[in-house]
Amino acid sequence: MDATTETTSVERTLSIEARPETVWEFLVDPDKATRWMGQACTFEAQPGGLYRCEVIPGHTARGEFVEIDAPRRLVFTWGWENTEGTPPGSSTVEIELTAEGDGTSLHFVHTLSSAESAESHSHGWDHYLPRLEEAAAGRDPGEDPWVTNPPAM
Repeated sequence: MDATTETTSVERTLSIEARPETVWEFLVDPDKATRWMGQACTFEAQPGGLYRCEVIPGHTARGEFVEIDAPRRLVFTWGWENTEGTPPGSSTVEIELTAEGDGTSLHFVHTLSSAESAESHSHGWDHYLPRLEEAAAGRDPGEDPWVTNPPAM
């Protein structure tokens, strides 16, 4: 009998008041990325390059860049260091950017191995993606309240 693995996705579509080239930079430039998510990020934005972001104290996401088609499509693996639920590189994030007037439509899909993991990550992305909208549009998303008061994970 073949073992099957359940996969579940977190999928969101956002309209961002910035051109795709601007939004792109907030996805691949570590300094710009930390304006909306994370305390410190290290990115080697090339296929096989490191994706590492200390999102909140004690929770660091790690994976690798898989596909880079600037400024249209970005794919990277994702998981958490020092945890068993979603280990580094065990899930995939796909982001599509499409020009929409003077702005950008961002389509986001995070494919995970279980409904439980998808639910947990959905909560996180629902916190961080609106912060990306603000930062890419040139507005200050403010200090991330999860850095000083992390949610239960």
